Amino acid sequence: MEALSSPSSPFLLKTREFLPMQCHSKRNIQCCRSLSPKVEGLGMTHQVFDEMPRRDTFPWNQLIGTHLSSGELDQVVVVYEEMLMRGVRPDKHTLPRVLAASRLSNSLVFGKQIHGHAVKLGHSSEDYVITALMEMYGHLDDASTVKWLFDKSNAQKNPVSWTLLMDRYIREQKPSLAIKLFYQMVHLGAEVDAVAVMTAVGACAMLRSLQEGRKVHQITSASGLESDVLVSNSLLKMYINCDGVKDAREAFDRMLLRDAISWTEMVRGYVRKGGFNEGIKLFRKMVLEGIRPDATAISSILPACARMTARKQGKEIHGYLIRNQIEMNVTLQNALMDMYVKSGFIECASKTFAGMMNKDAISWTIMMHGYSLHGQGARAVELFHEMQNGHATEVDQVLYASALHACVTANIVEEGRVYFSHIRAPEVRHFALMVSLLARAGHFTEARAFIEEKQIAGHAEVQRALLVGCRAHRDLKIGKQVIEQLCNLDPLDAGNYIMLSNWFARSAKWDMVDRLRETIRDMGLSPKKAYSWTEFRNKVHVFATGDLSHPRSERIYWELQCLIKRLEEGGYCPDTDFSLHDVDEERECVPLRHSEMLAISFGLITTKSATIRVTKNLNICRNCHGMAKAISKVVEREIIVKDPNCFHHFKDGYCSCGDFW
Repeated sequence: MEALSSPSSPFLLKTREFLPMQCHSKRNIQCCRSLSPKVEGLGMTHQVFDEMPRRDTFPWNQLIGTHLSSGELDQVVVVYEEMLMRGVRPDKHTLPRVLAASRLSNSLVFGKQIHGHAVKLGHSSEDYVITALMEMYGHLDDASTVKWLFDKSNAQKNPVSWTLLMDRYIREQKPSLAIKLFYQMVHLGAEVDAVAVMTAVGACAMLRSLQEGRKVHQITSASGLESDVLVSNSLLKMYINCDGVKDAREAFDRMLLRDAISWTEMVRGYVRKGGFNEGIKLFRKMVLEGIRPDATAISSILPACARMTARKQGKEIHGYLIRNQIEMNVTLQNALMDMYVKSGFIECASKTFAGMMNKDAISWTIMMHGYSLHGQGARAVELFHEMQNGHATEVDQVLYASALHACVTANIVEEGRVYFSHIRAPEVRHFALMVSLLARAGHFTEARAFIEEKQIAGHAEVQRALLVGCRAHRDLKIGKQVIEQLCNLDPLDAGNYIMLSNWFARSAKWDMVDRLRETIRDMGLSPKKAYSWTEFRNKVHVFATGDLSHPRSERIYWELQCLIKRLEEGGYCPDTDFSLHDVDEERECVPLRHSEMLAISFGLITTKSATIRVTKNLNICRNCHGMAKAISKVVEREIIVKDPNCFHHFKDGYCSCGDFW
């Protein structure tokens, strides 16, 4: 590209008299066509140029355009130089093509030379030339240059010029100026086309301004452009990015024509805002109306199925993929794995992973993290070894963090230290993982020394990681100190005061319990209520602590009483230690009435052999954890309880978490 980068090409700087322009003759057109095969690559000769007409720009422009379309930018310059040398006067169609070559080759100097030619030749006010100049300066210079050119030209009547300047503002992260320019465009009566509207809508999305987006939408409707599906899709995307899902749905419902992108954007909007059920309903409607969802659409809906209660919908969508032979790219397969991991089907995620022909770093990360969440840390570490030894995937910082998390779950301390050392710029969450690794192994002295050395004691996440080890090893002394620090670090979290209150209750210090309750009340804090839920026959059944509202409550409690009797006959002893638990109501309630026990009992009386799947919004208490292990052995069924930290797989009297949660 030497010709483009030369700042002083003698051909381009030379001034000469140009011959008058002639009309395009059939002979000239035929000449241009006959020469096309002769100018491939760099094999152009003077004989070829000698055959070119000297008084007609059409064949020259065609030749320049051919080289431009083929990406032969150096040949564009060669032809243009020969054109000048032979006295052929460039016109308003020549200059935009040559300017495009300067833009594509990132040569601002060459572009400025062509700008000078445009001025000398009297073409600098032509719309085509102005647009090409603005595009070139927008790509190679900055918005101020484009604005100067815009103001100095007669471009106010050209919608393309307005759009180019708006686009330059957006590229320079100045969406407010782009929106202001759009309003100016409308005020001056310039023609507003679909591209201008979509550019302005993109500026509103970047600004995340729902108010400005609504204004642009009004202008769009007044201009009669709302019926354009591309414009409507851009409005949907803008509303969703501005958290205006209601506005997006109204715009969606008004659309006369919807394509797959319209449906996908709306589904994505619901899922992004947590409207999982609405997203699933809309996805089903999309399929019923004959719109075939692609990989992007399905990737958008799968996060809505990444819940224990939506596991059936997730499997249905996977089945739809297989039946309709929709091509599954890596992104879609990753979304499937993530859905199975979060909905409690770790083995389905593992099968999906094993069947992937191509895996990227995200694939390995999801699978490793999934094993860790389900208490299979050792399996995650093995997977990391497999990736290191037999695959070309580059190990990044996220993968090292996932490996560290796996070591925490599996209590593999020494290997965890190695992975932590590979994290170049550790963040608080990485430090917290390291503290959790040491505390869960009972290395409290080292964990506290690590906290002091890294000066991270002021982070609540780190203190909670230390508390996990205290809870597992029943170290109440250090546990109390950690809780007191948490009260100072996060004074608006009622759960911290509840833990301290439960600690004092264990020692029968009821005056301190009452004082802490007053503190919670005076600060206007609301302790979280514990809820558990399970799905049966496409309906979600929710239970609170001590709940008696369920239609089958009598049968639920009777089943629990029978289970307790069987467990006690087998030597089971309840664990009433709530000292490091963060739920107040559960300490004062008979463990039999805890929400997760009610949900488990409901699962036992409504199903005969299926795995019981329960979700709880707060941490499972020590007694319910032990009781769930015992029940799984007595009834010979697997029970899965998901709390905010992990999935507890209770089976044959054991839990996958290894009693660390």
